[in-house]
Amino acid sequence: MYRILFTTFLKIGAFTIGGGYAMLPLIQREVVDRGWMTKEDFIDLFTVAQSLPGIFAVNISIFVGYN
Repeated sequence: MYRILFTTFLKIGAFTIGGGYAMLPLIQREVVDRGWMTKEDFIDLFTVAQSLPGIFAVNISIFVGYN
């Protein structure tokens, strides 16, 4: 599971230019389509990740891995 999570976010980070907000649709598609969480849960996760200090995509990946 962790290897799949790592390679998914590595692929997103390597091929996305523009920062965390440009990655958001790709992250949502990967996470929701794989069934790791629902779209509503992802929206809640997005809200919490914005309120925390640090890199936006890293915060999302931590919460997805924790879920």
